[in-house]
Amino acid sequence: MNIEAIHLLWDELSDFDAGQSSMAAAHLMAVLSEAAGAWNATWAGAIRLADVATSDPLQGWRVAAVQAWHPVPPHRDEQHFKEIMEVWDRREIDPSFLLPMQNVGTFRTYSFRRELPADWFETPFYQRHYGSVGTYDAVFVAFPLNADCESHFGFYSRKTFTDEEIAQLVHALRGIKWFHRHLMLGHGLIMASSPLTPAERRVLHMLLTKATEKAIGRELEIATSTAHQHVTRIFRKFGVRSRAELMSLWLNGAG
Repeated sequence: MNIEAIHLLWDELSDFDAGQSSMAAAHLMAVLSEAAGAWNATWAGAIRLADVATSDPLQGWRVAAVQAWHPVPPHRDEQHFKEIMEVWDRREIDPSFLLPMQNVGTFRTYSFRRELPADWFETPFYQRHYGSVGTYDAVFVAFPLNADCESHFGFYSRKTFTDEEIAQLVHALRGIKWFHRHLMLGHGLIMASSPLTPAERRVLHMLLTKATEKAIGRELEIATSTAHQHVTRIFRKFGVRSRAELMSLWLNGAG
């Protein structure tokens, strides 16, 4: 994947509407997975909780949102990856969980085959969550948005990632801070008082278009009053009073 192809990908991402962040992320993962020879990819939004124990090896970080390019059978959605996150949330520390904690707060990359010992690949954790579905190696690119919020893309391969493949992923993901920010905004993980619920996310995506509350209710098969309640909660979480103010959060971060 040469520089021109990466720039073309960036242009394609900018053509997606503000409410299409999930579609844009899927497109990004598809293009980069093909270029790097990955069979699957994920995006994860990580946030750091306040008032955590100083002894916490994960420093209060947890994954608050995840999106997979391909669901892993027999699951129809991201449940396979959510199961890994559930272990993370229980603070059952696997060595792979400590990789993203290295140089946290900086743009960085980390991978399994380069940074984990050979005997880790014989553990039940690896066999259950990675080896059983054909993942031989995984590489991750982390982009910090602020001290308590990071965007992580992961790519999964049936072979070891080469230095060239990792360099391509790094370059493609390094120059689009605006896109990482949009993904986090779309899940209520930055500038919001608390993460958005799945229902609020669906309403938000339509709220970023010209759809009226009546149209949102009709499209999502909910009552207009229910749509209005979701809109009110979304405004409250983002600290805005109107759709124009909400949209400005995306526009102000696009540069």
